[in-house]
Amino acid sequence: MKKTYSAIKELTVITLATALIGAAVFFFLEPSTVSIGSISSLAIILSHFIPLPMSAITMILNVFLLILGFVFIGKGFGAKTVYTSFLLPLVIRVLENLFPDRTSIMGEPFLDMMVYIFMVNIGVAVLFNHNASSGGLDIVAKLLNKFLHMDLGQAVTAAGFVVAAMSALLYEPKIVALSLLGTYLNGLVLDHFIFGFALKKRVCIISEKQEEVRQFIVSELHSGASIYQVEGAFNGEARREIITIVDKQEYLQLMNFLEKVDPHAFVTIYNVNRIIYQPKTR
Repeated sequence: MKKTYSAIKELTVITLATALIGAAVFFFLEPSTVSIGSISSLAIILSHFIPLPMSAITMILNVFLLILGFVFIGKGFGAKTVYTSFLLPLVIRVLENLFPDRTSIMGEPFLDMMVYIFMVNIGVAVLFNHNASSGGLDIVAKLLNKFLHMDLGQAVTAAGFVVAAMSALLYEPKIVALSLLGTYLNGLVLDHFIFGFALKKRVCIISEKQEEVRQFIVSELHSGASIYQVEGAFNGEARREIITIVDKQEYLQLMNFLEKVDPHAFVTIYNVNRIIYQPKTR
């Protein structure tokens, strides 16, 4: 019973967070004409060339990216990401039907952009804290990471700037500049909401599936880790603790993996503001 209540509560929170993101896109991003790097921004640009509503194009893009992800990356997204990828365009479609004649609320592209960044990152941070994401460019980033060996954070930023730069196909230089600036600010605000500008996480794990966790960190995240022998104070039982430092994208992947493989693992997490080390060559 408690487990069912917890699952319903989490689903409700994820649904509300996705609805907040959809409202931010519909009421502020689209009217501003600013293309902050996201799948929704790409859909807005494409809607000028394809005779379909923005919500339909967003749905098509999300489905296409999910298929690409499953084919080339594997089943590493989880049900939550699949759910939000379908829910977001549905939320936007409902708003399109309810408010067919809406215009810019703020009446100024820059103010629309700032409100959008604030709203959307609250929603994204809530999803992140529940081990979910809105899909979209996250999947593009994972593909770039797999085939071009780009850091996930860099890949997200690069994909975002490409979308922002595409606004030059439609809009005046002022809007293009706002799009590029907004994409950069969006990344900073997201880091603030999720990590408080702490770009790395130190994750300490004691798990019955210790070897599987180690293999995932080394082979899938392409990250390093240290393993320490520890002893429980209560019964003196000897255990092994894995310690790794990951960025925000790797942290999400690691939490999803632990939730699936060993939901009873003992995990402690610390903010890391700076790392000084000599990288190892592979």
